[in-house]
Amino acid sequence: MAVLLSFRVANHRSIRDEQELSLVATEFNEGTGRETSARFEGKPVSVLPAIGIYGSNASGKSNALKALRFMRKAVLESFADWAKEPDIPFREPFALDPGAREETSLFEVELLLGRTPTRYTYGFEISDERVEAEWLHAYPSGRRQIWFDREAGRPEDEGGEFKFPGSGLRGRKDEITGLTRPNALFLTVAAALNHPQLSAVHRWFVDHLWLVTSQADVPARTRWTREQLSRPDAEGKKLRDRLTRLLAAADLGITGMDRDPDSGEVRLLHRTPDGGSAPLDFWNQESLGTHAWFAFLGPLFHILDRGGSLLADELDSSLHPLLAAEVIRLFHDEQANPRTAQLIFTTHDATLLGNATAQRPLDRDQVWITVKSKGGETELYPLTAAKARRDEPLERRYLRGHYGGIPQLITGEIAQELARVEEELKATA
Repeated sequence: MAVLLSFRVANHRSIRDEQELSLVATEFNEGTGRETSARFEGKPVSVLPAIGIYGSNASGKSNALKALRFMRKAVLESFADWAKEPDIPFREPFALDPGAREETSLFEVELLLGRTPTRYTYGFEISDERVEAEWLHAYPSGRRQIWFDREAGRPEDEGGEFKFPGSGLRGRKDEITGLTRPNALFLTVAAALNHPQLSAVHRWFVDHLWLVTSQADVPARTRWTREQLSRPDAEGKKLRDRLTRLLAAADLGITGMDRDPDSGEVRLLHRTPDGGSAPLDFWNQESLGTHAWFAFLGPLFHILDRGGSLLADELDSSLHPLLAAEVIRLFHDEQANPRTAQLIFTTHDATLLGNATAQRPLDRDQVWITVKSKGGETELYPLTAAKARRDEPLERRYLRGHYGGIPQLITGEIAQELARVEEELKATA
């Protein structure tokens, strides 16, 4: 199991104050939550296989996902790549308050990992110059073990002050500490030295977290998916069979796939008027919709097969509402998703809150909303905080602004503003 329970972030892009995104099912859940063997405060923990983040344009939806991507990048690169820099590269504190540059940025995940799942809490705080704090707590028997706590300490302390209370973390702690620079994460250094306990947490960031954006990375994901389809082993055949089925189910006119006899690349076969099939040139003749669905399916199957979290920014810009609803149901289905893979997506598609796609795809506790304050700060909160009742028409009430997260517009306001501009220009001409 490789499950994300929660993510906390502060002082990153439009997120100023600490915000938390939770994937733990609540009492408002109506059956989509997955039971785990974990317990918290004596109660069993169920997790959500999918959540959707709604909000106006520029409200910070994408920044919540980008914060997770930044955390992944830091965990993967801080040992080798950050060694080329004198400080912390790529940090993006809240830009609208100059004081935010002097404050730390916070990133923390809570995970369930392993065949007999163990809960972990891992996080760090960084400034422009160094890692100011880092910690990893484990709950192997339901009770907290502090595996390590790190504070920046004095400049002469090099990588900082490290504490290893108890006997939970074993191995070459002193060696790892000695190799940890002020601008490197202890977790990254430990994984580079193959520390068995810490490598398990590090692997979640490497293998079980993938962000896909609406259009920007479609070519790269397409190439990766085509490479996986070209594999001659059983995994390649399995992927070809499943991908062909879902391409056909999307009603794109696709009947199968073959290989170009000259290049050896995978081609999609399309239904012809006489009942046969013929290939199209993928890059020049396939539609943008086919490109988007094809490029989405590769990462989708990767996460379903291995477990983990697929972050999909602007899911509705790549997929038709009916397809988006089916993707959500795919993550809900225990047979299709036996490893409890998770989908975290941003969207404007209010139909996913209603019954237009048959039964409503999202439970109330699977819906999160972002709003931006007058000072430009993003606030993230669950729909359940708006006390939405089980029988409420969520789609209609969301579009009418009952839960927040929509533009504050009057019908026809944009056209009226443009008309006023034209009148003012005529009056001053």
